[in-house]
Amino acid sequence: MSQAASASTGKNYGLALVCRVWALSRSTVYWRRRRAVEATASKRRGPQGGHSDAVLVERIKAEIRESPFHGEGYRKVWAGLRDKGIRTSPARTLRLMRENALSAYKRPGRPHGPKAHDGTIKTQRVDEMWGTDMTATLTVVEGNAAIFFAIDHCSLELVGIHAAKRGTRFEALEPIRQGVRHSFGAFGQDVARGLTSRHDHGSQFIADDFQQEIAFLGIKDSASYVREPQGNGIAERFVRILKENLLWIRSFQTVEELRLALLAFKETYNRKWRIGRHGYRSPAQVREKQKAEVARAA
Repeated sequence: MSQAASASTGKNYGLALVCRVWALSRSTVYWRRRRAVEATASKRRGPQGGHSDAVLVERIKAEIRESPFHGEGYRKVWAGLRDKGIRTSPARTLRLMRENALSAYKRPGRPHGPKAHDGTIKTQRVDEMWGTDMTATLTVVEGNAAIFFAIDHCSLELVGIHAAKRGTRFEALEPIRQGVRHSFGAFGQDVARGLTSRHDHGSQFIADDFQQEIAFLGIKDSASYVREPQGNGIAERFVRILKENLLWIRSFQTVEELRLALLAFKETYNRKWRIGRHGYRSPAQVREKQKAEVARAA
């Protein structure tokens, strides 16, 4: 179609315009063209494994269909197959997904210059640091809605999430309260001692009411650097996950409908989202594993 001429201008549409309208990456087009003219490479010698390529492709398609998330790459697909007893390699999974146009779309990043600092906000144990942040969406009947959440920096477990019409400091505390009850089993003075709360400099998080309540719970405050979203990067990354898998693909009539959908998403995410640095375990599995280790050590 890129070589077809426009009826109004008489000029060719061009590849860039066609790809933009079809939401298709030009690199994918060039790659497919190159694959079409190149000679087929010789396959790896040796046994093929327990499944032929055709059977494995169908298994991969089923895994993608059954996943509650969008845009998962070949590593998570491979981990899902492994959990179902389908033994193959990540390299073979990648090859088959590429050959059958099953790869997740990936937008290339841009250089951002030198890092402002070399620290890390990932922790080795759960309930050492939680990141909290806010995003927003639009409901059909009630208009704008604020969404607050808290996420663990080790297991990436979503410990609390909340939606409200107004994004006040009191609404910002709700995910923290949910998380404290979930992780520490109670709500009271110093019950969460040893936990640190990471947030940006939003007015809700630096308000006196917010600061006084987390201090009452024994939570240490840790604000990220100004104009450095990487300082709260784990929470920022979760915002993208939430948008791609819920907010951008569903509409909500009311804030209450949104709030219930967020709580349902929280349960699905904690049980089924896979984390590469934890061996593709889910957040709930990471917490259970660490709790079991502590119990054995005791």
